[in-house]
Amino acid sequence: MKKCQLSLEVTHWVTSDLTLTLNSEISYDTHDPLAVTLVLDSDGERPVRWVFSRDLLADGMSARVGEGDVVLWPVCDLDGEPTSFCVRVGGARTALFEIPAGPVMTWLAGTYTMVPRGAELDGVDWDELVQLAE
Repeated sequence: MKKCQLSLEVTHWVTSDLTLTLNSEISYDTHDPLAVTLVLDSDGERPVRWVFSRDLLADGMSARVGEGDVVLWPVCDLDGEPTSFCVRVGGARTALFEIPAGPVMTWLAGTYTMVPRGAELDGVDWDELVQLAE
């Protein structure tokens, strides 16, 4: 089992006039190769943890993706290059965060070195899972 973690500051858009900077952490664990974990306000008294698809994070770097509790979309400069991306989380109460794209793209590439995209389920023993389900 391998883990990959990235700590960074994110901007929390409380309102269009009020933003807060929060420490956050994105982590990946080969034990759960399909998912990434985003911990917002990781140094705070009540950190918030969201687990979602690694592919959703990757796809959110270039296009608006997701529906329901997690939606991501890129924020690009005048040349069309992603400088950051936004993450909207929550159901009835939503929160909006802006995260720098560069360090996340580098980190994400490292996770695909650990487990290539499309190979996440290569080591699964399907026969054993079927026996457990019976």
